[in-house]
Amino acid sequence: MQTIQNPKIMSKFQYKAVIYQESALSSMLLGSAKVDPLRFTDFLNEHGKQGWRVRTMQSEQRRTFFFWRREAMVVILERMLVPKPRPEGS
Repeated sequence: MQTIQNPKIMSKFQYKAVIYQESALSSMLLGSAKVDPLRFTDFLNEHGKQGWRVRTMQSEQRRTFFFWRREAMVVILERMLVPKPRPEGS
């Protein structure tokens, strides 16, 4: 059985790409910096309160001032767009 969706009632989404990384100071002091799980959790929860959810994410190493490295998370966030109510009589 195949479902046919009406394009007029399909959900629309908004996307946002965010790079989360620790401060450069920690990588300079320690030689490299990893993402702090507690602060990253707070970061995700703050966006979650605004209606965003994580669609996908990837970890990468980024250079800081040529010598130091720090871990960064590239996070793609998604949230559903709420349709604006149409004025009556339209």
